[in-house]
Amino acid sequence: MAETSNTPKPIVIFAIGTQGDIRPCVALGQGLQRAGYPVRMATSSNFAELVRQSGLEFFPLTADFQAMLESDRSIGDKGMNIRAMIRIFRERYSSWAVNWVQEGLAASEGAGLLIGVSNSIMLAKALSEARGIPFAIARLTPCTVSKFLPPIMLISSQKKQIGAVSLAAHYLLFKLLWDVMRPAINGLVRPQLKLPLYPWYGPYFGDLHRSKVINGYSRHVLPRPSDWTEDSQVSGYWFLDQGEWQPSAELREFLAAGPKPIYIGFGSMVSSNAEAFTKTILDAVKLSGQRAVLATGWGGLDGKEGPHDEQIFFLHHAPHDRLFPLMSAAVHHGGAGTTAAAVRAGIPSVIVPFFGDQPFWAGRLNSLGVAPPGLKRKLMTSEELAAALTATQQPAMIEKAAALGRAVRAEDGIETAIEYLRSWNLLPPAAQKATNEPLMATAGDA
Repeated sequence: MAETSNTPKPIVIFAIGTQGDIRPCVALGQGLQRAGYPVRMATSSNFAELVRQSGLEFFPLTADFQAMLESDRSIGDKGMNIRAMIRIFRERYSSWAVNWVQEGLAASEGAGLLIGVSNSIMLAKALSEARGIPFAIARLTPCTVSKFLPPIMLISSQKKQIGAVSLAAHYLLFKLLWDVMRPAINGLVRPQLKLPLYPWYGPYFGDLHRSKVINGYSRHVLPRPSDWTEDSQVSGYWFLDQGEWQPSAELREFLAAGPKPIYIGFGSMVSSNAEAFTKTILDAVKLSGQRAVLATGWGGLDGKEGPHDEQIFFLHHAPHDRLFPLMSAAVHHGGAGTTAAAVRAGIPSVIVPFFGDQPFWAGRLNSLGVAPPGLKRKLMTSEELAAALTATQQPAMIEKAAALGRAVRAEDGIETAIEYLRSWNLLPPAAQKATNEPLMATAGDA
């Protein structure tokens, strides 16, 4: 990445998704900016305030997951139906991508590096080709081909399906991902940029397979497969810390009134029948005898903020980095961001997956001994959840979660990611160090 002045060219991070997808990317952007690289974030407008208050430059990218989920809460009930999710997201990305080229060209003007995250990867790659700008991939979950680690979107445990079966599963996943993105990329983005179309099987076996990849999760949670190439590296998690958040007076009073409660919340997930789902959880808390803080988030749970009774407290949201250390365990959906926050806090988890990679993280934490087996949301009973809540209070699980937390907190995932980018000659070797003063950020749920 060549410099034409003392100030490096901007780095642009393209990211699409929910809180758990965007917040780690903002944290990575803050780290790059502290190291002296100007950073732009191209994402949906519902994250504009978070991006700007975190000290990064915001550029709009049409892809509002929050609006999509709030307008059709049935999506949450279809999360484990791969065919339904392919159809839903193919239609959504096609409608969003109408604006992507114009928005992407504005965001990438004069840039020195484009980083694509999740389903914005192919947009960032197309822009890099059209403008001759270096390109890298950032992932929060692994997707690099491996004989030893099957694609986590399809297989919930890495203990089985190794060798040829794992490779075949990766090829199947790439075909499914391309089925989702093909109308947006081959139908709109690449023609508008006057780039050649990808073949019927997509880009995963060529361009993207050879790209540099930083994977923003911890090797202590999921070791790097030995058959990955040097182009795909695991850095550690990218945490967005929000030190200014403090619990309300009511929440402080609740916390002081008894033992540490269990956090229960599903972040950006939604439920078509939040009232019934909430009742199941409330009954489970009563059965377990535990205290609990329930976070309603984007609509996974239903409740009025404040004390429900002496045992249960409702809140809308709070930054996990501040709230989780005050909890004894966390019940959540298993999204990459929330899983990372619970692991970092050194507390056990109970995972109730909604879709995607979440069943994998449920299986992974269970195999590490820091979570009971994941629960099936549609079939979950109050008795099953109560038993899982009780399991999180067992000394063996508490000790293992605390040890894993110490290992993760000892990592510096952001600095490691930056060092990998430098080692690949994607960043100038010596940028002017930015101020060490903390950047402002807004409170939000990972």
